[in-house]
Amino acid sequence: KIAETKEDFPFIAVSPQCPADSFWQVQVDALNALLDEVAAGHAVDENRIYLTGLSMGGAGTWSLASAYPERFAAIAPICGSTFMARGFPHSLKNVPVWAFHGAKDDVVPIRHSENAVGALKAIGGDARLTIYPEARHDSWTETYNNPELYRWFLGHTRVG
Repeated sequence: KIAETKEDFPFIAVSPQCPADSFWQVQVDALNALLDEVAAGHAVDENRIYLTGLSMGGAGTWSLASAYPERFAAIAPICGSTFMARGFPHSLKNVPVWAFHGAKDDVVPIRHSENAVGALKAIGGDARLTIYPEARHDSWTETYNNPELYRWFLGHTRVG
């Protein structure tokens, strides 16, 4: 939505849709191949690839970044679970994380984000969590409308 309304949006946005009979957590290799394809066909700074997703895409964010942490400069999972994220949390110790969740989420309980961020902090990871006190499952509208998220992304470069 923001890419369509902001002419100066400084990102290449890729928004894949998960097959109806699957979950992003089991599609991480396909997502990684999609990133390869996008990087090969566009002017992509591979040290500044950022990852975000909401709900099942938030779970996919945790999973893809855990499986291929060397690809990402920073990630922002929104109301996602780390269930099935292979290698989590140790694989993400060096990847900055800013997670978001609605306190009243009745689809993905907030404890998923709290536990994930807590696990990363416990091993010395750079992780933070923003909780929207009145938000239910839609914690992405406020997140993606926040220009600070995009400044935060741009403030990170992948650590080689």
